[in-house]
Amino acid sequence: MDLIQALILALIQGITEFLPISSSAHLLLPSQLFDWPDQGLAFDTAVHLGSLVAVIAYFWRDLVTLIGAGFSQLVLRQPSDDGDYAINLLIASLPILPVGFFGRFLIEEHLRTIEVIAAATIIFAFALWYADRLRRHENQILTPGRAFAIGVAQCLALIPGTSRSGITMTAALMLGHTRSDAARISFLIAIPTILGAATLKLWDLVSLPGAPDWIALTLGTVVSGIAAYTCISLLLNFIEKIGYLPFVIYRLVLGVVLIAILVT
Repeated sequence: MDLIQALILALIQGITEFLPISSSAHLLLPSQLFDWPDQGLAFDTAVHLGSLVAVIAYFWRDLVTLIGAGFSQLVLRQPSDDGDYAINLLIASLPILPVGFFGRFLIEEHLRTIEVIAAATIIFAFALWYADRLRRHENQILTPGRAFAIGVAQCLALIPGTSRSGITMTAALMLGHTRSDAARISFLIAIPTILGAATLKLWDLVSLPGAPDWIALTLGTVVSGIAAYTCISLLLNFIEKIGYLPFVIYRLVLGVVLIAILVT
């Protein structure tokens, strides 16, 4: 990759990581439309680390409170609402870790195709639309059972085109959470998820020969981090007003574009 390609791919990753529109689908487009080379494992790791830094930076006050409350509840036996919320977020984060660890090579070899990405992009667009339209708002407290259900749903994000943020927001909406609560839950459980994925990528990266392009990696990390931070802020500020329908429509258009690429 040259630096312009690195900049564009980092922007794509940062923008799409936390919006419910699937980063994997978007990262496929430049290679299909412009015959760009694959960004490689090192760059993929760098842009995910940028996204991780962004979500930690945005929620750092919440994280300090939640970590302290979780520690007090688990170790000091001092229960609190924040402690319950922290533990339930942890529960929601767990299912994808073993599934991703044992299934990552199978997914990379067999599911990273335009057919799969296009189908997932469209199917889960309708799921998000239905969940947002349902909007029951009956159960706005995150319980262990609901947290586990969201965590199981997050495993579907391993299918390229699903969107990790999209499927977790869909699950949270289906369980009765508000739009903003669903987004917040999705962003917070992204931290251990992205950390786990980046750790696996770093582990796999160790076995690769050659020195990485540190300029491209640094650029990718910084740009994806800034883009991701901006998207988190905008989505949380406006999601209750705009809803998820714009993202549903966008996903459907993207799915059609991918199908058009496939048949031409």
